[in-house]
Amino acid sequence: MKFRQLTIALSLAILSLSSCSSPAEKAKKAEADKKVRIPEDDKADSLLLVYNPAKGDKWIADFVQNLHKKYSFNGNVLVAKGGKIIYEKAVGWADYLHRDSLKINSEFELASITKTFTGVAIMQLVETGKLKLTDDVKKFYPNFPYDGITVELLLSHRSGMMNYVYFIDDIWRKEKRDMKKGVSNQEVMQVIADKKPNPYTKPDRLFHYNNSNFMVLGAIIEKVTGQRYSQYMMEHIFKPAGMKNTHVYSKAEYEKIPVDVVGHDRNSWRYSVVQNFLDGPVGDKGIYSTLHDLVLYDKYLKNGRLLTQKSLDSAYRGRNKAIKGHFNYGYGWRMFDGEKDRKVVYHTGWWHGFRHIYVRDFQKDIVVIFLGNLTNGSLMHLDELYKHLGVPVIRKGAYSGAGSLPGSDED
Repeated sequence: MKFRQLTIALSLAILSLSSCSSPAEKAKKAEADKKVRIPEDDKADSLLLVYNPAKGDKWIADFVQNLHKKYSFNGNVLVAKGGKIIYEKAVGWADYLHRDSLKINSEFELASITKTFTGVAIMQLVETGKLKLTDDVKKFYPNFPYDGITVELLLSHRSGMMNYVYFIDDIWRKEKRDMKKGVSNQEVMQVIADKKPNPYTKPDRLFHYNNSNFMVLGAIIEKVTGQRYSQYMMEHIFKPAGMKNTHVYSKAEYEKIPVDVVGHDRNSWRYSVVQNFLDGPVGDKGIYSTLHDLVLYDKYLKNGRLLTQKSLDSAYRGRNKAIKGHFNYGYGWRMFDGEKDRKVVYHTGWWHGFRHIYVRDFQKDIVVIFLGNLTNGSLMHLDELYKHLGVPVIRKGAYSGAGSLPGSDED
């Protein structure tokens, strides 16, 4: 009898403790549970990434072949529609010097496409209450030399900061510092505190796209979480999204970045880019990934695994005056806002011989990815592909000052 009473008492105690959990705590637990991968995830992902070249879109195949021959595009291409890959191709060299061919699973330095991941990480930390969009940078770095710069202003490129890339490069060359050893985000933050470079303009005055904003956000992620940027991304974004071939590679952590794809600059195979100290800071760049992993990234953003819909809606809302009537920038995403709620989010990338574009059309359920490792103007010639897919032309120069596309139904 005593044993039965003890059992009942323990059960009531456990029930009482569970019922005391606040709605906020339950919500956090639910969010954490959503991010735990299960075997069914891997099965579904495998089906999503299946591609039969014999059934590929012939028009796109011809278009990419022409882009390679006429405009010297070199890189990997993927187009997905309605949850299926309709075309993918590895075109050209991974490293021209050694005549290594690209493979469909080759990892590219994503350059500024990295900013979308940093934006997701920041919004995750906002969701868990670890920071606020209104937090001033000085809350995390008291010796930061600028007043009035918040997390939100960094996310939307309205901080008014100078571009640290040019500032740090100038210092390293003048002071003859080690050009091979990567500098970390924390070291850059200290240099900014010590040197106090003049800002470009006042905070929240205008949109000024530059890498400093997301380098600082990368530093804040490290300060708030107590983890390296690479660790946080792996644990909270890459693994939950099944992105098994995506990594953060920083020269501050690696003597040699362990990938085979080499960037080639100045529209010439002669100029293969050697990694240096500027490949150390991350957040603005530094994530390496593949075509297939970027398809999974799109999937797990859409299904709520990585962020709530409320956070996504906030990230995808333009925070600046639209250019050409349609083009804007939210929290880590460029976007095209059309009529009748037509929205396409995307990001470009350009760094050390890599040049890319990653486009996500929500209404058409289309993903377009071009990852290139020969810097040239080939990605300025995608208009016909966009029209073939029924996607807005992602090129500001294609639109009039009123935001209409000459010769289209928008006139």
